[in-house]
Amino acid sequence: MYPAPPPTALRPIHGRAVAASVALALNALVGLTASVVGVQRVALISEFSADPDSVDIAEIEAGDSIAGAVAMVQSVAYVLAIAAFLVWLYRARKNAEPLALWPHRLSTPWLFFGWVVPVVSFWFPKQIMDDIWASSKPGGLHLAPNFGAARRSGLIWAWWLAWLAAVWASKLVSNGFRNPDDLESIRRAVLVDVITDALLVIAAILAAMIVLQISRFQEARRSIAAHQIAAA
Repeated sequence: MYPAPPPTALRPIHGRAVAASVALALNALVGLTASVVGVQRVALISEFSADPDSVDIAEIEAGDSIAGAVAMVQSVAYVLAIAAFLVWLYRARKNAEPLALWPHRLSTPWLFFGWVVPVVSFWFPKQIMDDIWASSKPGGLHLAPNFGAARRSGLIWAWWLAWLAAVWASKLVSNGFRNPDDLESIRRAVLVDVITDALLVIAAILAAMIVLQISRFQEARRSIAAHQIAAA
């Protein structure tokens, strides 16, 4: 229905996809460790609340120290994952632009600002990823009159819902359980932390799957375009 865009020499993305996937996998692994440590802390606090004599206070303090150390590692892994993901996202977007039949809905700066600007951060990053997916996937824009009408990916939907749930859970911890002053409040805060970590693990795994799939789409399109350019 629409003419195919002319062959364009896309830039390689495999290396950035591997780096982003490894960083996301590392982040998921550290997040899983944090979840396990959190579950152990919840169990200790619950046991202590039921019977203070059954738990040595030093054991609780040791658990707090381990949780603090894991949280520090988790912060570093999180920053590395964000950096690697954004580096990949920029290359994926630049490759997706010549593959599209019309301009993407959001300009390039929103690849970065879309995550931090209030309100729009709840849908801009997904919209950007939807456009990259539709442009990169063979037939992704087939019969669609615009990006808004293109078929959505269930994988992207799952990733985005997991991410939003993790963001809301994190806000609940920071706003609802700030400076807890009793054991039950501490236990609830740690429990919500565990849920947040689990959601972030799911989101990181799904993000890695998206990175690899879009990269496979683009590498295949890059190979075809290179052959077409060479034959022209």
